[in-house]
Amino acid sequence: MEAFSQGQYMKAVEESTMAETISKVLYPADNHHEGKLLRLTQQYFLCSAALQNIIKRHLFKYKSIENLPDLVAIHINDTHPALCIPELMRILVDEHHVDWEKAWDITLRTVSYTNHTVLPEALECWDEQLFRFKLPRIYSIIREINRRFCADAWNAFTGDWDKISRMAILNAGQVRMANLSVVGSHTVNGVSALHSDILKKNLFKDYADMYPQRFTNVTNGIAHRKWLCYSNPRLASLLDETIGDAYRRDAEQLSRFAAFADDKGVLDALDAIKKRNKADFSDYIRRTQGIIVDPSTVFDVQAKRLHEYKRQLMNAINIISLYQKLLADPNADITPTTFIFAAKAAPGYYAAKDIIRLICYLGAEIDKNPVISKKLKVVFLENYNVTLAENLMPAAEISEQISLAGKEASGTGNMKFMINGALTIGTLDGANVEIAERVGGENIFIFGHTAPEVEELWHKGYASSVYYNRSETLKLAVDRLQAGFNGRSFAEIADYLLYSHGVSDPFMCLADFDFYQDARKKAYAAYSDRSRWNRMSLMNIANAGFFAADRSVSEYAKNIWHASPVSEEE
Repeated sequence: MEAFSQGQYMKAVEESTMAETISKVLYPADNHHEGKLLRLTQQYFLCSAALQNIIKRHLFKYKSIENLPDLVAIHINDTHPALCIPELMRILVDEHHVDWEKAWDITLRTVSYTNHTVLPEALECWDEQLFRFKLPRIYSIIREINRRFCADAWNAFTGDWDKISRMAILNAGQVRMANLSVVGSHTVNGVSALHSDILKKNLFKDYADMYPQRFTNVTNGIAHRKWLCYSNPRLASLLDETIGDAYRRDAEQLSRFAAFADDKGVLDALDAIKKRNKADFSDYIRRTQGIIVDPSTVFDVQAKRLHEYKRQLMNAINIISLYQKLLADPNADITPTTFIFAAKAAPGYYAAKDIIRLICYLGAEIDKNPVISKKLKVVFLENYNVTLAENLMPAAEISEQISLAGKEASGTGNMKFMINGALTIGTLDGANVEIAERVGGENIFIFGHTAPEVEELWHKGYASSVYYNRSETLKLAVDRLQAGFNGRSFAEIADYLLYSHGVSDPFMCLADFDFYQDARKKAYAAYSDRSRWNRMSLMNIANAGFFAADRSVSEYAKNIWHASPVSEEE
């Protein structure tokens, strides 16, 4: 008030303004020092607030802190909340005067960790000096955790300094949050069978050698009552009529729908439902975004976060190749298709924004051609969110799940599309592997290098130019990036694919491109046979029950949190 009275208005509100930034924007851009500092501040603030609330409620009801692991489960969802480990230690040691060994035992038995990504940039590392400046007490606790852990690791792997340095929480001037999460958790899981296997064999191999009992898998699931029953009431009604409504409570009951795989009446009804959903979605995006699409075209959809490893770029290159083919021969036999992209990119992720720009400019140029635009339409949906997804998923016919094998932890969009009857064109990555196992190879379009083959390619020395020079179709599409679309060159993307100073084409779009085109040809051939396509769609729906969140949550509760279900009487 004194500063305000003296006319120092900015100074008077500076402290409260800085405090308010903590909750203004979650996950601010962190490609600068201030963004990193704000993220660290947010993470600590939220972890500390949550833990203080948990412990206050626990003590109010149970009086003792020592039985915390028996009654409370704290789960780390990726590394953003990893600070809960040293913060819980701080509360136990500093505020409740629990000795270190007992506090660590309580912490270890309370906390568990799910890893959702193998990408190095998503495994948070903080600059040690920044961390020590912002959180001095937490830093000192992490340093002690690290000292004791390294001593244990030395006993387990005596003399293997390289292994121990890889496992250390503090190393090379960094605080490594993924390492902290593994060291401070009683259980670590991936979110698909393939992903969990990669964690044990690659990313966290050193820890799996030391703590093999800590690692398990819980494949992701989706809220099927939301993504099927609520979002697609027409399909839900057909299921009610054919198999009853028990699937609403128990998603595994969807398997009974497979009995209708050769029932022409059910297959025709399924086809009619998809057509009506497509018409509804077309009307929805016309009203909300001013985009006009033809619902009689194939709805080929890639809806997911915009990231290089998810390879929206490979999809775009395929569209360019189709466009080139139609420019050369407007009467070419190409099934009229609406390519729908829905995604968001992180604020500081400029490569992702370049890909969005390419998709939008490509779509704009195609729209200007009165002949080709009748066969190709490229749509990038703005502000992709849950409401938009609820309208999109029931209308999709082809689900693009084309990430580089070994990079996608699981995916849940693949499950949402599947349960709504879309057919997957995908790599053997993430939960695609388990989807393929359940629907059978005849009901999915799998292509591309497998995760072991990708690793082998890297070891041999991946050269994107080999694939560029081998395929004339691919070469023409990549070369067209230089000239660009709708008045803008995308030479920088061509350079990224062929001449990068680092690794050219780091997510192997060119290596998988021909395989991708082959899978697409098979998918469109199946699409032309409506009876076959609808049967495949039905089999996807019937085999989607495993991917319900009910099953995932039950596995977490039983195998990780050791929580028992509450009976209906209770």
